[in-house]
Amino acid sequence: MLDAKNLTVFVTGASSGFGAATAKRFAQAGAKVVISGRRADRIEALKAEIGGDRVHAFTLDVQDAAAVKAAVDGLPAAFAEVDVLVNNAGLALGLGPAQTADLADWDTMIDTNVKGLVYCTRAILPGMVARDRGHIINLGSMAGTYPYPGANVYGATKAFVKQFSLNLRADVHGHRIRVTNLEPGMAESEFSEVRFKGDKGKAKDVYKGVQPMTPEDIAETIFFAATLPAHVNLNRIEMMPVMQAFGPLVIKREG
Repeated sequence: MLDAKNLTVFVTGASSGFGAATAKRFAQAGAKVVISGRRADRIEALKAEIGGDRVHAFTLDVQDAAAVKAAVDGLPAAFAEVDVLVNNAGLALGLGPAQTADLADWDTMIDTNVKGLVYCTRAILPGMVARDRGHIINLGSMAGTYPYPGANVYGATKAFVKQFSLNLRADVHGHRIRVTNLEPGMAESEFSEVRFKGDKGKAKDVYKGVQPMTPEDIAETIFFAATLPAHVNLNRIEMMPVMQAFGPLVIKREG
């Protein structure tokens, strides 16, 4: 297993949920962590919680390609050689059918889940190739494989993440660079609150009567993938809580 103390880990969307839990998991193991997110107060609070000189924090909106490049180019020398990029920043907005969905929500999901992930990858990958080592871990979703009503553009963005991850593996073949797409199912975080635009009641109903996965479950899986021996690559990891599975095909019968 790789020693986390030798890793520099860059986590996007670290202000809450999976990202915050992942940053803390690596920091607890002694890694150097670079944490970024849009909410400055939360990023600063996480930096203070982690503490020490092995954390570098800044605000970043991954939708801004120029800001992403500037942030990566401006990393202090001690954090500049990123070993693990965790492309966590992402969101779902709305759960209505495509014919009534808000086009602005679609744009935001595409700009964050697709373009933001691409911007961060493109900024950090050349350094990994030059050093002939690195690991890109993308946060996909089971929605990128299995359709469900209301997932429309959200699921499509995660299908992009899945295929982009596989294509990255093809592109970096011959280099010691790993690419993993992590595809969680139901996990309780601020995800549903964001999807329902702050409606805590609707968000709570998603997990009613079920024990969902936690951000810590996701973080532990990311940590496991990143610290496997360097010659081992997990292409895809699909994970769900035990009480989530697959429904039957839908059939609309006449009469």
